[in-house]
Amino acid sequence: MSSSQIIKGSLIAIIMKLLEENGRMYGYEMTKAVRDNSGGRMNITEAALYPALHKLEAEGLLATETEKVDGRMRKYYSLTRKGKTETKKEVSAMQEALEALKLLLDPKMTYHG
Repeated sequence: MSSSQIIKGSLIAIIMKLLEENGRMYGYEMTKAVRDNSGGRMNITEAALYPALHKLEAEGLLATETEKVDGRMRKYYSLTRKGKTETKKEVSAMQEALEALKLLLDPKMTYHG
């Protein structure tokens, strides 16, 4: 399994956590933050990012604002009140899943069944 497959499964949590920490961001800013914050080990493509953003927006978890920046229109995303509540749930679920994976993949782990 490649890191891109792992990212795809955790993309919603990643987007929501970025927005929780940064308030509002535009798409390229999110892809750059993931790349920078992971030391270049994780990359989110626009082809994966924008469908996820649109899904979150359709679910009422994100709000959008469009602004003109340097002569270009830029769409900013931010969490709605509902999105802030869901972020806590999503991040908690992802942390639990990661802990379970750590236990399963730890070479010292033994089965005590």
